[in-house]
Amino acid sequence: MRRWGAAAVAASVVALGMSPSVALADEHDGATTVAEGLGGPRQLNGYEGDDLVVAESDTGEVSRVGLDGEVETLLSDLPIPQGVDYQDGKLYVTLGEAGPDESGEAPPEPVEGEPRGSTVVVAEPGGDIEETYDLLEYELENNPDEQPQFAEDGTPFDALSNPFSVLVQEDRILVADAGANALLAIDRDSGEISTLFVPPVVTPEEVPECAEAQANPDVEGCDPVPTGIDEENGKLYLSTLGAEAPGAARVYVLDQDGEEIRRIEDLTSITGLAVDDNGDVYVSELFYNAPEGEPGPDFDPTPVGRVVQVEADGDREAAAVTLPSGLEFEDGELYASAWSVAIFLGLEDRGEVVHVGDDAFHDIEE
Repeated sequence: MRRWGAAAVAASVVALGMSPSVALADEHDGATTVAEGLGGPRQLNGYEGDDLVVAESDTGEVSRVGLDGEVETLLSDLPIPQGVDYQDGKLYVTLGEAGPDESGEAPPEPVEGEPRGSTVVVAEPGGDIEETYDLLEYELENNPDEQPQFAEDGTPFDALSNPFSVLVQEDRILVADAGANALLAIDRDSGEISTLFVPPVVTPEEVPECAEAQANPDVEGCDPVPTGIDEENGKLYLSTLGAEAPGAARVYVLDQDGEEIRRIEDLTSITGLAVDDNGDVYVSELFYNAPEGEPGPDFDPTPVGRVVQVEADGDREAAAVTLPSGLEFEDGELYASAWSVAIFLGLEDRGEVVHVGDDAFHDIEE
């Protein structure tokens, strides 16, 4: 049950040697900036008209992003909003699990009546929270991945429930829970939560780097860590982070009952996905091209990250997008949230939404 939230991103940035003092470039090599000044943009989704809606994890906001660059706050004062969908006049938002602060101390206890992490909340734009679904309670009672949850001293081995993205269907809400290692389904009528799919641990035999990646001492291999969810042509698509090990990220293609149809392998650190009408799959590789070791104060993070297109026939191309997370098609055009973890480079409100045109994609050079 690997953590994927503020603490994990910070640790990843440090591990990759990214310095808080960085030099910046403004090019995305074919991707064009639509909106900027966002605070940790994560999942994107369609909104009214041709607009987009984005969860801003750093600022605790959910915002409308117009394709003319206008940004309007729809919800605020949320703890770690990571995923968002908009259906029937309502916003559905996943609130992530808070990790320890820099001192290693646990986060403060939640305040009764206020939104807290490890939940899905429902609200009208600009309104109060109307419904809350408690995914941590479900995890503690059901433990979908069947991994040990606590050490002998009572501390959790890793994240228990950390909902990352959300997809609203007619009768249910689907949630990619990165902490629970599960795709969960919430019945929109009864509120009952169930497990739809648990992606398998990636073994060291499949990916040798997974021998050193386990967060839980009783689990050998890379936790899957679900991150993105989409639907196209009656199929569900679920992406996984793969414990950030090179080649351990996956996309699972499922039927509506959660049965696996096929999988796409050999991807790295996926934080979002989108599928077009042709069945081509697009994934964001957050830390692609990140340097090893300490790069120094003049390090430019602009080349870190890419969006990979996996065509239905298996061919792959990639577009350079800096530190991408969420992906969404709107009116046939692909958009991505970029600079999504810039806060850990000392860059506040550096997040962007970018348009990734067809001309941004090029053959992948191995």
